[in-house]
Amino acid sequence: MIFAFSLLPILAFIGAAIDYSRANKARSSMQAALDSAALMVSKDLSNGVITTTDIPKRAQDYFNALFTDKSAQVISVNASYTVANATTGSTIQLSSTGQIATDFMKVAGFPTMGFGTSSTATWGNTRMRVAMVLDNTGSMDQNGKMPAMQKAAKDMIDTLSGYNKQDGDVFISIVPFTKDVNVGTSNVNASWINWTEWEAEPPVLTQHSYPINVNFNNITYTWADIGPGAPCPFDTTAINGITGPTNNSTVKPYGFLCMDRPATLSGATDVSTLSSNRYLIPASGTYSGMICPGIDSGVNLPGKTGVYYNGCYTSVANPAVVVATGSSASCGTKPNCSCTGSHSHKTCSQTTYSHYWRANPSDANQNVAAAPAHGTWKGCINDRDQDYDTKNTAPGTSNASPSSKFYAEQWGSCLAAKVFPMSNSWSTLKQQIDQMTPAGNTNQAVGLAWGWQSLSTINGPIMAPAKDGNYIYKDYVVLLSDGLNTQNRWSTTTSSIDARQELLCKSIQGDKVNPVTVFTIQVNIGNADPKSKVLQDCATDGNFQMITNSNQTAAAFTNILTQISKLRVAK
Repeated sequence: MIFAFSLLPILAFIGAAIDYSRANKARSSMQAALDSAALMVSKDLSNGVITTTDIPKRAQDYFNALFTDKSAQVISVNASYTVANATTGSTIQLSSTGQIATDFMKVAGFPTMGFGTSSTATWGNTRMRVAMVLDNTGSMDQNGKMPAMQKAAKDMIDTLSGYNKQDGDVFISIVPFTKDVNVGTSNVNASWINWTEWEAEPPVLTQHSYPINVNFNNITYTWADIGPGAPCPFDTTAINGITGPTNNSTVKPYGFLCMDRPATLSGATDVSTLSSNRYLIPASGTYSGMICPGIDSGVNLPGKTGVYYNGCYTSVANPAVVVATGSSASCGTKPNCSCTGSHSHKTCSQTTYSHYWRANPSDANQNVAAAPAHGTWKGCINDRDQDYDTKNTAPGTSNASPSSKFYAEQWGSCLAAKVFPMSNSWSTLKQQIDQMTPAGNTNQAVGLAWGWQSLSTINGPIMAPAKDGNYIYKDYVVLLSDGLNTQNRWSTTTSSIDARQELLCKSIQGDKVNPVTVFTIQVNIGNADPKSKVLQDCATDGNFQMITNSNQTAAAFTNILTQISKLRVAK
């Protein structure tokens, strides 16, 4: 009798366990279907296949295809979407409920058993900005380095453009560099350009108080003696056996010659090569009396190697000074001297000259000839004043040193390829890369500084588009260089240039408000150079690669793309 009385509750418990097991099985199937559906909906949305209004229907369709438990009844699916913000990713949440008809519990008055579950998919709604800082120096013309870099860089653009599911997801800037960067002559009137050095006379002359002392045809000329038809005060070149002026100054050589007009103007010719009036500055015509320095060799100021001076000194005659009188008076070896009269009335007078850089206070027409306009600038910009060269400071308004503006320079190896601000015009970006031509010396820091500038949304001169507060942004610099640093604004010593770059790299790494991940590649064919410590130090978290063959360039860029793909996933 005891067993008979206990049998009914035992059977009820067993039946309830069976019904619960069936409901739990249906719930597990529902969970799996929801998980898959949520992932697929999030993928479709992030890839731009659907819009947010399509989410409920797309979620229901995926769920219906995946949930195959026939015992479940009255199934409903709800979907909600939360847009990403600056700290969290986008979220798709799916929830579902249903029930099964019970086999045993209905005896106890429970004809159905309900169940439900939910699934959340969170993904990084991440946007990226990539500054491609690419070496265009003369050595890139060797061993197939330039075409290998161009192809790898364009392939990277193609890959990154695939991440641009919605307009604004990806922006890329291009920063070709050598010693300088070329920002384009369209910026000639930009307020952020400092023209002080572009307009300046040769520093070797001002720093040494115009130390001119040259001998030509047995006559010694000082700076005050140089006027129309006088020998070039800078030239000491012997051509075809003809002896040029002899430099007796404490500063020699000067590092530049004399041109017959401003050196950057079309047709400018070294006066030492002229067939007539060789070694002599013009004695007549538009450029009469103008002393026009040519391109600097850097012998005195290494940072000026290859730099043109944009102007000439005009020569303005001072009133003649009597140097001797009387019957025995003579000019001796004094230049620009002549005698008049005879016997006791004989007078010898000498003319000297005052010199004005890019200006003649007595002849406005000469000012135009002696002072090339900013319109002759080729677009090159060199390093900013220290310590602005190591910072991302917005350019100010003052030209006084230290100036936060960017210095124009007339450099002989000014690049054809120009700095191109953040853009998502993929074909145009690749055209910029096609324009790259190797030339000049290496200054990684100026390229890196402009790459960093191109990522800034608050500091000019090439600000990136503003960032949408509803998205997570990640900024990257990809810096490729094939050699050690060889010239900046101040030096041609690698260690000195590297020291400035190290400070710049520390500034980039220290920016926690707008963090930037830096990837560096050293192209070192056949290990010709030592491994670059400054490139290693600049790289974020060891993201430095050294390749020893041009064929490895593509793989190096692919490695960077792999890292970017991982880093762009939100936590």
